Amino acid sequence: MPDETPPPQDPFEMFRRLWGPLNVPLPGMAMPTFDPREVEKRIGEMRSLEAWLQMNLNMIRFSIQGLEVQKAALQAMQPTKQPEEKKDG
Repeated sequence: MPDETPPPQDPFEMFRRLWGPLNVPLPGMAMPTFDPREVEKRIGEMRSLEAWLQMNLNMIRFSIQGLEVQKAALQAMQPTKQPEEKKDG
């Protein structure tokens, strides 16, 4: 019989486990702060993360475009099949 573990009681536990090693707080899950310096620090961290994600997104887009060019080149190099003429019967 497979070991069936019950679902976690906290529905956000899975996200905490995923984000925990990254040392990035879950948006809206942390206690709000009233210290302007801490808010500025968080904004800076989030902007750095946004820039990193944007860079990764651009790399993925360029990879997709490169594969599309490769696909088009391979299709252009393949001989075109001539439709067989219908035989009169």
